[in-house]
Amino acid sequence: MTILNIHGYQGSPKNSAYTALCDIGCKNIISPSIDYDSEEPDNIIGRLNMLRVEHNVDLVVGTSLGGFYASVLSARHNLPVMLVNPCLLPFLLDLLSQLKIRPLVQLFGELSKIELANVSCIVGNADEVLGDHAFTEKLLGNTRFCRIDGGKHSGSTLPLTEYFTEMLHYYTEVL
Repeated sequence: MTILNIHGYQGSPKNSAYTALCDIGCKNIISPSIDYDSEEPDNIIGRLNMLRVEHNVDLVVGTSLGGFYASVLSARHNLPVMLVNPCLLPFLLDLLSQLKIRPLVQLFGELSKIELANVSCIVGNADEVLGDHAFTEKLLGNTRFCRIDGGKHSGSTLPLTEYFTEMLHYYTEVL
């Protein structure tokens, strides 16, 4: 299985999700470095889509802002996606005010096409960056939506190894 891992704002390609995937034995992980400040949203999604095609990606993992782009890829291409504290409304954060708002809003509109059967999502109840994830749960909530008491924004505060193991089993056995 080929996995595209998309890190968050000012994150690293070898983020907590990447580490957890490696820990459970995933070997074929594509994890690009993204400079969200200097790249345009349309270029980011275009580059991620090129990686998807070039590497024949089976599953997308996205953390925080990377979760937004992972969700768009899932909606566009009917791909399974595992999200970690996804930032689904990036155009509303002061932190990201330097980003181009219009392209982000247009990409957000595509989330209406996402298939909930493709979505697994883990969030921290104590996320100090994105809050309580009520909107995320409303949009993407299903039986694989998992809230972690005391979990913060950093993926390292969440049981990613266990969650990813369970979700990969779901994607390989159930779907």
